[in-house]
Amino acid sequence: MYTLMASNSWLPLTLLLITCRGSVHCNEFTAAVDPPEDLMILDRGHLGQLEITWSPPASLSNMTECSQLYQLEYFNTYRDSWTAIRMAKRRHSAQFDLMKDVRVRVYTLLSGPCTNGTMIKSSSYAELVQKPPSIGVVGTAIQDFVCVYHNMKYVECKWGNSPKMPAKSLQSLYFWHKKLEQAEECPKYLLLSGTRSGCDFTGNSLPEFTHINFCVNGSSPEGPLKPIFISLQIQNHVKPETTEKLHLQKGPDAQLELHWDGPAGRVPGHCLEWEVERSQEGSDGKIALQQISTKQMTLTLPSIHDAQRNCFKVRSKLHNYCADKSFWSEWSSPTCQPEKKEVAPEAEWGMVPVYVSIPVAIVAILVLSLCVGAVLIVRRSRDMKKPDSLLT
Repeated sequence: MYTLMASNSWLPLTLLLITCRGSVHCNEFTAAVDPPEDLMILDRGHLGQLEITWSPPASLSNMTECSQLYQLEYFNTYRDSWTAIRMAKRRHSAQFDLMKDVRVRVYTLLSGPCTNGTMIKSSSYAELVQKPPSIGVVGTAIQDFVCVYHNMKYVECKWGNSPKMPAKSLQSLYFWHKKLEQAEECPKYLLLSGTRSGCDFTGNSLPEFTHINFCVNGSSPEGPLKPIFISLQIQNHVKPETTEKLHLQKGPDAQLELHWDGPAGRVPGHCLEWEVERSQEGSDGKIALQQISTKQMTLTLPSIHDAQRNCFKVRSKLHNYCADKSFWSEWSSPTCQPEKKEVAPEAEWGMVPVYVSIPVAIVAILVLSLCVGAVLIVRRSRDMKKPDSLLT
């Protein structure tokens, strides 16, 4: 009986020791989770698409009963905020602005039996900050770089030169996207006064809904030009075609009914918003302008007075539901109601242009000179015949 009681008294103590040992074993690892090692940023020449790699901490190399994850954080300069991603792999590719600091940091995450099923993050992190390249003559970078996706058919990119651009400089544009293994040079440069001022991608297909990275650098007699890096998606830079057909008629109750056709091409009609400019010319000759925004391709407006002349023109762009931003198309040719009839004025002698009167005067002088010359010739011939008649 004593032996049984003794063995039973040891049982709770044994279970308590096992539990404590397990707790100590768990706390030992949760308190010593180290950050990753060998953090590197690799530039493959993709003009801003960088590759981030790291290695697991050496202290967890023999850890088999727990799974290891990583939390990557990098500063997104395009959004001016940090982006965080959790993953099991130790490699990630992200887009960066190479004209600004590249800031990256990585944590270690541990979970499994050694943490009692909870996820523990390392208290510290591996961090790397990469400064932008300090190459090129200061102040020689190009200005006002703009790419336009004309009616979703072809892309043109243009830029302006810096006032400090040395003479005889030569700019070069390079571009890269995910379908290219390496960056390529502009297929056809645009020239302005003999200087490269842009790139024409007509005939070269650029993908939509993906980042296209550009770099414009160059050389000069004073040294390399300061490079500039730009990343954009071309579907956000569409400029629709100019509207060609604009119809205006007077409806019932002296209303003006205006409708037009959308531009031909790949631009979806439901993505377009329109701006209508109405100009009203009164009987006193004064003109009043009115801007009207609409998502429809028809417009009905009251006509204030028959003596007024109304003219309309329209333009379009993609609204923000289809693109982050867009460019306005060119204005259409105006159409007016009532149409102005051009009456040809009667020609008056006092209103004959100078360029008409001068040739007429020259012709008149020549004719008069010929007449005078003919009269003199006739008189001379008569005077010569008179002495011959006397001798006879």
